Amino acid sequence: MTDPAFHPRFVLPRLIEALEDTPVVLIHGPRQCGKTTLARAVGDAAGHAYVSFDGDVLRASAQADPVGFVADLPDKVVLDEVQRVPALFTALKAAVDRDRRPGRFILTGSANVLLVPRLADSLAGRMEILRLHPLAQAELAELQPGFLGTLFGEGFKTNQKARLGKELAERIAAGGYPAALARPSSRRRATWYRDYIETLVQRDVRDLARISSLDVLPRLLTLAAGQTARLLNVADLASPFQLSRPTIRDYVTLLARVFLLEELPPWHSNRLSRLIKTPKLHLGDTGLACALLGVDAAALWADRTLLGQLLETFVFQELRRQASWQEESVAFHHFRDKDGVEVDIVLEGTGQRVAGVEVKAAATVTASDFRGLRKLKESAGKRFAAGVVLYDGEVTAPFGDRLFAVPIRCLWEAV
Repeated sequence: MTDPAFHPRFVLPRLIEALEDTPVVLIHGPRQCGKTTLARAVGDAAGHAYVSFDGDVLRASAQADPVGFVADLPDKVVLDEVQRVPALFTALKAAVDRDRRPGRFILTGSANVLLVPRLADSLAGRMEILRLHPLAQAELAELQPGFLGTLFGEGFKTNQKARLGKELAERIAAGGYPAALARPSSRRRATWYRDYIETLVQRDVRDLARISSLDVLPRLLTLAAGQTARLLNVADLASPFQLSRPTIRDYVTLLARVFLLEELPPWHSNRLSRLIKTPKLHLGDTGLACALLGVDAAALWADRTLLGQLLETFVFQELRRQASWQEESVAFHHFRDKDGVEVDIVLEGTGQRVAGVEVKAAATVTASDFRGLRKLKESAGKRFAAGVVLYDGEVTAPFGDRLFAVPIRCLWEAV
């Protein structure tokens, strides 16, 4: 696999644009996803100094006197891992209010600072936030994908692609973290992922919350990996531990704060009263999930049930990554009613337009695979843009008005 250090980050134009009119830009996302590399590349070109709070001395200095620390900073600066010094946000607010020139501060954070109200409020109206994910398949292929534009646009034309087959399992197991992808074998990548979890729990999670049993978190994350792409079931997650359900729920929220887990909320419609209102759980990266579950590409390909689960998370994360660099925002949901009719991923775009994506690991599609998408289409009415069954096949084909079967590789290749 190509060295991921040379792959473009498609959020770059949005970062440059934000620096032209906003005093503070925060790039946040999981540790080791490439935030520092991106921030330093842009900052170096624009004359920003660089300060990291991963080291003890600078972090202690900033905590002891945040106002003085910010006052002594260079005119333009990158502040790396800024979540480790929460007291800095109020001092940054004061500095920005004195001098509102755009592009002064580039911040990076490995925890979702927006979940701490006083931090989010202190820089409201002064800061633009960009989410950086691990590498998308489109970035690895160095191809600007057109999938989302086509989904909300004119729809998909009949086309033919080569089937992915076992390559699909390899992509799922590899994940998207640059440092893991740079390793020469699946065994070495899995080792990186396991070490990554250990380091993250010992450092970032300890910073965010006082947890007496830190050893619970890797085990909980492994259980969550086994439940990825399923409805969140706190009782099932709590059962192996001698901890209460509310405590386990808090731990799930904590793991979401460091971008290891993601909850996909349900989609609601006034036309339907019988919708399930439980979120779906997704791991933040399928490479991470495979390492936690101890499966490589060959084992994943042999286990069709697990392949289906992880493929759904893989597609969801690819769509989330692509949406992060779009100019227009896209909200993500899932759809499920009390009869078990469901759509894996519901996307809501500009003007409340709704699209659905159903994911199949199989190489064929039948009309019955569109049952959930037809229900979604009926519920969304005129807002419905398109419904797609993504499958590991070869042909893009229509299955009714605004309903299409589309090969999975069209996510990151020309559609």
